[in-house]
Amino acid sequence: MNLPDANAFNARVERIFVENNDLTTGAEIKLLEILAQSGTTFQEVLISYRSVIFVLLLFSTALLVAALVFLVMIIALNRRISAIQRSGIQVASLMISREARAVYINDLEFALTEAALETLSVLAEARMDDEVLTGAQIEAVISGRNEADCDEAAGATRVKRLRDTLGNQLVSELLVKTIARRGYVLAVGKETIRMI
Repeated sequence: MNLPDANAFNARVERIFVENNDLTTGAEIKLLEILAQSGTTFQEVLISYRSVIFVLLLFSTALLVAALVFLVMIIALNRRISAIQRSGIQVASLMISREARAVYINDLEFALTEAALETLSVLAEARMDDEVLTGAQIEAVISGRNEADCDEAAGATRVKRLRDTLGNQLVSELLVKTIARRGYVLAVGKETIRMI
């Protein structure tokens, strides 16, 4: 789609000059000159419009390319996160230090509260025994009460606080897995767990 021809107006004014021989007075000639100048101005305006439209087209093309790049990046990141979620975190070592009140995951130190350390210790012991613990069982082991007297929500709250303490949501969700209608388990190999 093209802009109108800028010389069309000048051509019309020229035709008026040629076809009308009776335009001879000074005022009439001055009027035709003004019309011719306005046509030239119109031509300059169209040239500036063309440059503005060209810049806008370049800018919109750049935005489109950037949007496509971001879309591809988002798709790639979603695939990577899905792969991580399917396979879980690759934990080479998980060392729980009661003395330092910390857990070392692949040599990265995470400081824990006393309650979070107890919850992680219970889950680690259960993992070494290949057990899945419910929230009530976690609460019973930590509090020392009978499992029947413990609430499922209390154990679930302990697991949530442990995840919050670990910080990174992706790491904590994949490290402490929730198994539907069964309970909680550490998603690490038994051989990687050490307690000091």
